[in-house]
Amino acid sequence: MTAARAGLSAAVLYVCAERGSILPTLAAERAESEGRALAAARGLTITELITDPYGEPDPLRRDGWTRVRALVEAGRVGTVIVRWPAVIAPDTAHDLRHREIRWLLHGVQLRYSWQPFAAGDGETK
Repeated sequence: MTAARAGLSAAVLYVCAERGSILPTLAAERAESEGRALAAARGLTITELITDPYGEPDPLRRDGWTRVRALVEAGRVGTVIVRWPAVIAPDTAHDLRHREIRWLLHGVQLRYSWQPFAAGDGETK
């Protein structure tokens, strides 16, 4: 897998957000909005928005995350954007999150869109 084929400017935006009881779509809407803002600020082009329902801790058991991996493996994106690290896997499954981050960093950049994380360089090799 290599980001050189797609270029680092091609990005996938991945959203997996818990649904609130009062405003069920608010978290997902914010994640998408923040991701698009980060992409615009960094000169990235979102080639695909991929979503998963919240709840499955293992990202490899989620259809959307599997699609993210397929895009990375095919060299179609150079950057993966998520709101924060727990989107990949919750804190209770941090070993799964670290596994996925290590895998991603062999070929792409990982950027976080939530403001406290967005100012940094995300995760890079």
